[in-house]
Amino acid sequence: MTRLNLVLLVAVMASAMYLVRTQYESRRLFAELDRAHAEARKLELENERLQVEKRAQATPLRVEKLAKEQLQMRTATPAITQYVTYADPALTAQPAPEAAPVASGARR
Repeated sequence: MTRLNLVLLVAVMASAMYLVRTQYESRRLFAELDRAHAEARKLELENERLQVEKRAQATPLRVEKLAKEQLQMRTATPAITQYVTYADPALTAQPAPEAAPVASGARR
């Protein structure tokens, strides 16, 4: 009977130690999960802030201001605009062909 009690005591102690270890691991993982959720929320807020900043940086007025100040560009007006036309050399070298007579055929 003592041997059975000793075996049962060892089994209960092993079970208790396993339970304590499992609970500790569960709490540790829950704390890690909570930290990961907090980091995800922080990253989402940072992403939203950066998206707003990106939209603010790309406004047409800001781009125009930077172009004028940093690149010394100026607004295009018809007085300073140069127009480029394309002249096909093949068309200017040969005279235009005369129109061919239209063949008359049966009409419906």
